[in-house]
Amino acid sequence: MHSKLKKHEAPNCENCTERGSSIFCDLHATDLNKLSEHKAYNTYKKGQSIFLEGNQPQGLFCIYSGKVKIHKFGDDGKEQIVRFARKGNVLGYRALLSGGAYFATATALEETTVCFFPKAIYMQVLLANPDLCLQTIKLLASDLKMAEHLMTNMAQKHVRERIAEALILLIEYYGLEDDNVTINTILTREDIGNMVGTTTETSIRVLSDFNKEKIIRLAGKRIGILNLEQLEKVANVSLKPNSDQKPNK
Repeated sequence: MHSKLKKHEAPNCENCTERGSSIFCDLHATDLNKLSEHKAYNTYKKGQSIFLEGNQPQGLFCIYSGKVKIHKFGDDGKEQIVRFARKGNVLGYRALLSGGAYFATATALEETTVCFFPKAIYMQVLLANPDLCLQTIKLLASDLKMAEHLMTNMAQKHVRERIAEALILLIEYYGLEDDNVTINTILTREDIGNMVGTTTETSIRVLSDFNKEKIIRLAGKRIGILNLEQLEKVANVSLKPNSDQKPNK
């Protein structure tokens, strides 16, 4: 089960600075206040699970601050990172809408604060708002597109290409720090391997090669991008930021 959510003082949804980047962007004040009145609000430490694969959803999670990874474990215990989430993103909506169990686990990558909307309230607002339904459909379609892209990469790209593209994805999603070089999130070498379906040892080796080639700069767990153009060539992609998902600093 996810950690017990304590109801305490939380920001009103209408005044949330991240509302513009969430599925709730077009809701009227009345519905936003309804969500606020019934929501809980909790902070998770780095490495703490927000919900677990196989559990039944009781509501919808929305990230107020922090970063989260969505990941699954195979029969052999091997972890596969499915996607990442950041502030403004919602979690657990697919299981909630399908009536099934969570298909993956959500874990905080850093201290993360999450709002929780009970299922009954969220469904009440959803069914009364065509715009929210449309935003949710777009979100599901985007997730499907990402999953198809991941499957294609796993089948057709070499590990060096996959790791290069994973770094580009992190730039697109989390942006760079104030130095305009360092990726604005910290992942272990194991996490990076789990993003692309390879071992930690291979992830270490490929990142070390990129470092020697001066494509990236390694400083502990932090990764700096020294030559984005070369990284794109290695990944065989072109960096095209998604206008709906602006990098966060």
